[in-house]
Amino acid sequence: MILYNPKLKKLARDLRKNMTDAERLLWSKIRGQQLKGRQFYRQKPIGNYVVDFYCPSAKLIIELDGGQHLTAEGKEKDKKRDGRLRNLGFRIKRYSDIDVLKNIDGVLRDIYELL
Repeated sequence: MILYNPKLKKLARDLRKNMTDAERLLWSKIRGQQLKGRQFYRQKPIGNYVVDFYCPSAKLIIELDGGQHLTAEGKEKDKKRDGRLRNLGFRIKRYSDIDVLKNIDGVLRDIYELL
């Protein structure tokens, strides 16, 4: 069982209801064990974070990054967050929203290889 901050439950639910176009597209391709028979969850609370997508059998977290992640502040926050999640034993893979929207097949191939 993964421990998480219970205060994040409502936020995760809200994020699931308001997914970005890139999140919707990726979710349509990985939900229902479509990719290598692996189960994925979306907007999953883990520790003090809500991760975009999570595959428990691979301990893989997938993050989709919009423009806010490209700033110096955004990159620093992501680095700290990724470090904390890695310390908990997770692998993290980041893709830009644009990568997902313009090259979904390449992103899926990459995730397939990570699994």
